[in-house]
Amino acid sequence: MTGTATGQELSARPVGRLTVWQGAALYIGAVLGTGVIALPALAARAAGPASLLAWLGLVLLSVPLAATFAALGARYPDGGGVSTYVRHAFGERTAAVVGWCFYFAVPAGAPAAGMFAGAYVATAVGGGRRTVVVTAAVLLILVMVANGLGLAVTGRMQLVLAVLLVALLLTAVATALPHAHARNLHPFAPHGRPAIGSAAALLVWSFAGWEAITHLAADFRRPARDLPRATALAVAVVGVLYLAIATTSVLVLGPAAGTSDAPLADLLALGIGGTVHALAAAAALLLTLGTMNAYFAGAAKLGAALGRDGALPAWLSQGSDVGEVPRRSLAVVSGLSGLALTVTTLAAVGPQPLVLLTTGSFVTVYALGTAAALRLLPRGTLPHRWALLALTAVAVLLVMTGWYLLWPLIVTASALCYLRWRRGTGSAMSCRGWSKSIDAGQRGQSD
Repeated sequence: MTGTATGQELSARPVGRLTVWQGAALYIGAVLGTGVIALPALAARAAGPASLLAWLGLVLLSVPLAATFAALGARYPDGGGVSTYVRHAFGERTAAVVGWCFYFAVPAGAPAAGMFAGAYVATAVGGGRRTVVVTAAVLLILVMVANGLGLAVTGRMQLVLAVLLVALLLTAVATALPHAHARNLHPFAPHGRPAIGSAAALLVWSFAGWEAITHLAADFRRPARDLPRATALAVAVVGVLYLAIATTSVLVLGPAAGTSDAPLADLLALGIGGTVHALAAAAALLLTLGTMNAYFAGAAKLGAALGRDGALPAWLSQGSDVGEVPRRSLAVVSGLSGLALTVTTLAAVGPQPLVLLTTGSFVTVYALGTAAALRLLPRGTLPHRWALLALTAVAVLLVMTGWYLLWPLIVTASALCYLRWRRGTGSAMSCRGWSKSIDAGQRGQSD
């Protein structure tokens, strides 16, 4: 197979099924995590009403990051996502590192998110730790089954979840705003201006997820057109919702915004009535299910692409083509997620260790992905300028991540050892995978 596809091959290639709206819903689910329930309170506690500046700053910074990954996904539509971009820019070893960092971060992050939601359910219905674990397990099973049925089912499920979530958040804002008071903005910065930076450090994790859907770029009907549109729509929705919830929390709850465990539930209870804990549990389940669903879809496709390209065992390559369901890779992600949940349950350590394993990995993916964008996107264009701005912002995140980077360093060493072992056993990198990645990039450019 050559690196240039003929017109007949291009017309015969499988066409993805994801629509702009489904893609936007996947993005919204990936970015709007459970942090929207608790982080407005943490930010208000750190900086008071001035925390709204931190929210605004991070919304603005998410624009170049999302635009960068959308430009790369449209130009190189492939299941490898960021790993594919890094391969084109820096070679197979760095691509394997990025792929491993993302792929093995999801099985750690998914059960942690499930346990966060489970904690809200346990508060509402009782049952303590057992309810937490059962809730996390049920969420894992739901997203595994949904993704096993195919991306069409996953996309429809995510669209429903996104509509429900947006409706819930808008309801909280609309019904609580009549109780707003401008006096709650004073004093605006009770802890001084430096506290705004502290609030931003807390909030930065609420804006992770813009890289997750790039693994599904080739599964859009027209990647070069639909992926940027889905990204732009998601950026607008996420930005408006985050700012609306944060602003309403400060204006309505006042000083209590910094002490509430669930400000979103407090807004709903104040606006429409009801039991705060039940409302918080409902919001947590919607947010968590959407996030897990999006990340499972992206990770499953990535694992198949890594198997195709030789960065993981070739057995995983099933499902790497457009329109195929990567059930083997999905089974690995689901199995590892279940194992992580079991280990943390037996060790009685809670979700915190899993969170620490996840954060450093995603920052590493962002750093190498934006660096690859500077080499791949045409100089002087708007996407290249977005990439430069995004890389600068990610460099700050790397400094803030600190010793959490130890885990991606371990993953890096493991990925490189695996590649060396494959060479030692005479297993060459898949030529088929290489040519498909190149063809996908060329198709993206021609589109």
